[in-house]
Amino acid sequence: MELDAELSALAVQDDLPHDLVRRLLQHPSARRSAALLRRDLTDELIVEIIELGSVRTLAANSFVPAPIRARFAEHPEPAVRCAVASSVRDEPLGLLARLATDPDPSVRSFLAMNEHLPTELLACLARDSESSVRLSVIQRWRDAPDDVRRMLLTDADPGIRSGSVQAFAPPADLLPGLLADPATRAAAVAYAVPTPELAADPDSAVREAVAVHPDLPPGLRDLLAGDRDTFVRNAIAARADIPPALRERLVATIEPGSPSAEWILSFSRGTHTCPPPAPAPPNRSRQQAESLLAEAGL
Repeated sequence: MELDAELSALAVQDDLPHDLVRRLLQHPSARRSAALLRRDLTDELIVEIIELGSVRTLAANSFVPAPIRARFAEHPEPAVRCAVASSVRDEPLGLLARLATDPDPSVRSFLAMNEHLPTELLACLARDSESSVRLSVIQRWRDAPDDVRRMLLTDADPGIRSGSVQAFAPPADLLPGLLADPATRAAAVAYAVPTPELAADPDSAVREAVAVHPDLPPGLRDLLAGDRDTFVRNAIAARADIPPALRERLVATIEPGSPSAEWILSFSRGTHTCPPPAPAPPNRSRQQAESLLAEAGL
């Protein structure tokens, strides 16, 4: 492990004495780790972290006392307010409502992802004038009530409509319109009956959506096995109901243009492999910690 990584790991060691934590604050990456993850930061350490310029990272630490995080909600830098908005509780009462009216849309977007946000504020953010905020609501509020879903599924912004169909099962009366909308057609296929017209759609994303449909008839499956698009054929090769011989022939026709494309294709077929996670570093004794700090000149 490189020295910077070792110092960062040491900075979050649970039983590390505060005098050693203070010395680690002089190292940028170790300071960021301590500011973000330590649960036992004293007032003195918090002040020192702020003075050293890591207030944004500190603002994201949910173990920092509520009164201090509330002060961060008034910080002039939007990035600091974003960090607070993402996880702060409503302490003092009204803090979340104040953040919901922050002039910077990025702050409101981060607030929409806050698990402590009450539904009435989520509903307000679902009507936000900025599409980025509404998109955050879609990603966060998968169990939104019907009136909110309908509003987002019929939003004027095509990106919001597309994200909504991917997040929500659309009501039956909206499905024909969503299938007719180029922005939502591919995502809406999952809720429709696969047809030859959809399987022949000029948009490859629509044909790929048909290829993964759980109720795809064998005839359309075999038709899409000869599709000109690599990702459509790959989706057919990934199906559990495909004959093994056909799968082998399909895989032989799939030629990704890059390592990243190969990873995506193999992920879809369930044949990818991920490296094992790195083992957690062992806790260091005070003597070992002192030695590492000395090596870093701290």
